[in-house]
This record gives sequence, structure tokens and C-alpha cells, in this order.
Amino acid sequence: MAPLLLASTSPYRRALLQRFGLPFEAVAPGVDEDVVKRAGGAPATIVRELARRKAQAVAAGRPGAVVIGSDQAVAVDGAVLDKPGSAAKAVAQLEHLQGRDHELLTAVAIVHPGGVVEFVDAARLWMRALSREAIARYVAAEQPFDCAGSYKVEGLGITLFERIDGADHTAIEGLPLLRLAHELRGLGFPLP
Repeated sequence: MAPLLLASTSPYRRALLQRFGLPFEAVAPGVDEDVVKRAGGAPATIVRELARRKAQAVAAGRPGAVVIGSDQAVAVDGAVLDKPGSAAKAVAQLEHLQGRDHELLTAVAIVHPGGVVEFVDAARLWMRALSREAIARYVAAEQPFDCAGSYKVEGLGITLFERIDGADHTAIEGLPLLRLAHELRGLGFPLP
């Protein structure tokens, strides 16, 4: 079995991949994401390109490995909301999203000795109407500064929503495990 690498330092993606019980190593991809984001394009194109670049960057130093790269973004009104990085930006993002729907895109690229497999999972989420006070309480409690859209649905963030439509709830958390399991089985990994 080829070595399995996760081209990410995300604790959320690492925890998701651990569910498979396969040995893997998480490696920082060292990709300048701003270069891709500044180039623009459709949100799905941006996340797909970033997932591919992350996987290829790690694979370049580890020939023969199977490398999983992933990226995630919130798309609303044709624009991408990135990780907020601060409480003020998280509050602003949630104020923009409250009372409306948006798309959460999670892209995966798997670089392996035989080529590259790529896919994008799209989910639609409807956020409840929220007061400034409710948003401030949520941001203070969960500090979602490293999450696209400024929420963590796997935690307290689930209370912000009235509806979520998607094929795979793990994609919303950071890595679509249903499709990833299928692809890894196809590459010879011993998953049930």
C-alpha cells in the first residue's frame, strides 16, 4: 500500500481522515493561496485549483505516495468568503450570511502515481435570521476564525441554521468522506 498523505495542517480534516483508521501523515503544503484567489474565477474553480496545488506540492516531495489536498469556501452572491481570521471579520461574515442561503464548496484532489482524481462537493445552507447579540455570543463562544463562513456546524454553529442540503455532511466539516472512501478503495486502500 502506498503511503497516504494529507496535504493539510487543518485539525478538522485530520480528525475526519482518522475515521478511516488508515495510517497517514499530515504535511503542510506550503501553497500561497492568495495567488489563486487574486487571479479570480468562479468559486468552484478557485477551491478546485487550491486543492490540486496543495496535493501536487506535497506529492512533489514524496513520489509514490497518495496525497489528498482539499480546500473549502463559502460562496454567496458570486463572491468567496474566506476564513475570517479575527472576531470582527467573523461577525461581519455572519451578519452578511444571516437570514439567507449560501453555498459551501469543498474540493478534493487526490494525487497518486497514476494521475489525479478531483471532485467538488457543494452543499446549500440556510442561516436563520440572527441578531447582532446572537452573532456576538456565537463568535465569542466558538471563535470560528479558521473556518470558511465563520461557523462550525460540527459544534455550536449548527444552531445558526434552519436547513442544510448536501450529499455528505462530512464535506461541510472539511472533507467529503463518502466520495473519498470510494476513491481510496479504488486506489487499493483496505476500507470496508
